[in-house]
Amino acid sequence: MGSKPRLTGYRRPDGSMGIRNHVIILPVDDLSNAAAEAVAKVVPGTLALPHGYGRLQFGEDLELTFRTLIGTGLNGNVAAVVVIGIEPKWTERVAAGIAKSGKPVASFSIEGKGDLQVIADAARVAQVFLQDASEVTREPATEGDLIMSIKCGESDTTSGLGSCPTTSEAVDRWVAAGGTVFFGETSELTGGEHLIAERCIDDACRDLFQKTYDNYIKVIESTGANLLGSQPTQGNIAGGLTTIEEKALGNIAKTGSVPVVGVLAPAEAPDRKKQGLYFMDTSSAAAECVTLMAAAGAVIHLFPTGQGNVIGNPIEPVLKLTANKKTAASMREHIDLDVSGLLRQEYNLTKAGDMMMDVIERTVNGRLCAAEALGHREYTFTKLYISA
Repeated sequence: MGSKPRLTGYRRPDGSMGIRNHVIILPVDDLSNAAAEAVAKVVPGTLALPHGYGRLQFGEDLELTFRTLIGTGLNGNVAAVVVIGIEPKWTERVAAGIAKSGKPVASFSIEGKGDLQVIADAARVAQVFLQDASEVTREPATEGDLIMSIKCGESDTTSGLGSCPTTSEAVDRWVAAGGTVFFGETSELTGGEHLIAERCIDDACRDLFQKTYDNYIKVIESTGANLLGSQPTQGNIAGGLTTIEEKALGNIAKTGSVPVVGVLAPAEAPDRKKQGLYFMDTSSAAAECVTLMAAAGAVIHLFPTGQGNVIGNPIEPVLKLTANKKTAASMREHIDLDVSGLLRQEYNLTKAGDMMMDVIERTVNGRLCAAEALGHREYTFTKLYISA
């Protein structure tokens, strides 16, 4: 009798792998949220992904919308997709992008039919998709099959000292085992961006990283705004982080010590043949960042927090860890791992890394994280500029 595999997952037709098996009802626009949610009520077990995004995007803003929608459907944690939109052209574009992966997908447009007809038609398909997905079984997986993402939030002094270094341990181990990890939060590298540039694998990667970072900062500076209160946030300041540089060093502390092998645009999938640590150009807003990383293929997320953050995602499990003893007690229903003992010198960083890897492996193999159990499904798009 063979030994039990350490990691398991669901293999998709395109070769990607996930750790969840969702059938999602994906609205293309905010006008289609009601129909998508109605289908999910008619077919319990499916998952609607309503979002507040409008219409009339153009240029790169429109392309990012499509990358996010299509990438969400392509994520390895998704077994099948029902796409609902107000107009047929954009709805069909999203469905066609997902269909290239070989996974089941169907599209329905509301224009000329109305909600009730679309809900009835889509629900019939969703039922079959859900039944078929229930027969998909787990199989052995490796770190190389699964993409991890990382982002911190509501950081304080304990983040840079405890939960971020613990995340760093997991990053280094995941990459050493052949896995891929995303990090981002472009503005939160300020003051430490040179540390990331120094870790880029070659000149081309370094130049693209620097250009990406510089462009993001130029946009911020062009407004003439004072970011204090946004970066650092009021929560960061209350937790003892008084400058963006202090926050950046904590942020960077979670990225491990491995080289940066590539730079990605928001929601851009990496080269599957090139595994390792990738920087993705993202907002530091929690829900936006995780949504973009899930759309790029990340199937599990590590989220170190200090003052306490409740972020989740509908398709990517978000594991929260903290080294703040008070947060671990007062927000215990949100915390998947308490590493405050690290700061009390009850164990060392290697042990904290072992604890993190244990929680990761259990979550990969099916255990719900706190955000999933509490129903946190934040799905938030990044908008680059005004609509037409």
